[in-house]
Amino acid sequence: MSRSIRAFKGHGTENDFILVPDLDGSLVLEEAFIAAICDRHRGVGADGVIRIAPNENQGEAKWFMDYRNHDGSLAEMCGNGIRVMARYLVANGLVESGRFLINTRDGEKEVTVPIVGDISVDMGVVRAIPGSATVSVDGNEYQATKVDVGNPHAVVFVESLDAAGPLLFAPSVEPVSTFPAGVNVEFVKIDGEREVSMRVYERGVGETRSCGTGTCAVALATAERFGLLGESSWTVHVPGGSIKVDLDSAGHAIMTGPAVIVAELVVDLELR
Repeated sequence: MSRSIRAFKGHGTENDFILVPDLDGSLVLEEAFIAAICDRHRGVGADGVIRIAPNENQGEAKWFMDYRNHDGSLAEMCGNGIRVMARYLVANGLVESGRFLINTRDGEKEVTVPIVGDISVDMGVVRAIPGSATVSVDGNEYQATKVDVGNPHAVVFVESLDAAGPLLFAPSVEPVSTFPAGVNVEFVKIDGEREVSMRVYERGVGETRSCGTGTCAVALATAERFGLLGESSWTVHVPGGSIKVDLDSAGHAIMTGPAVIVAELVVDLELR
């Protein structure tokens, strides 16, 4: 007899997730199950899975975001995903609206959740990583800015977002030793003053409609490129919408954007 679980589908700027409430922390999600449920033909379809579990680590946060990529691999942080999880927690009475902490593999993050409207996340300090990296895609090579947002990013500036080609496969990044666990690659076009557009290839997923940590990486890389690092606000357009990133002179980032829960599901745990 198959076992089933209750789950939810949500998205932040069309970066979509399956949320699995595990309120007693007893559920183990295997990689094969995550890959199957994220599959858009044989499963529900999503960019990743968020297991909502009690925070068993030290700190003030009550809940932990156990985030897995589309292929089942672990990820340190997900900027869109944490907003969707925060929306779920408030909507279901597990946390009161306002400011509270959620623990992640990149540490505790403070979120600000109104009853309605966009959600803000204190992403901490976003850091440029010294050294060079070369991204190859669609027959072209670009020098990339390496950025740490708790997870790794390689930011490439292009004249047109079409320069990235179809992005059916992960861009090549050299030297390979720069990102031994893989990297998210953003392609960025300057639209105007403190306004950019981007596409992203996420490790373990593929091209996605948005990437929250990627928007923070792009804001920092753009600010440093034009000598604008300071008290500034950036609008980052992604295929699924727009996200606002506020940066201070130390690279501390506050990311603000929408988060929506769209469906409640019953999922077979034996799905493979």
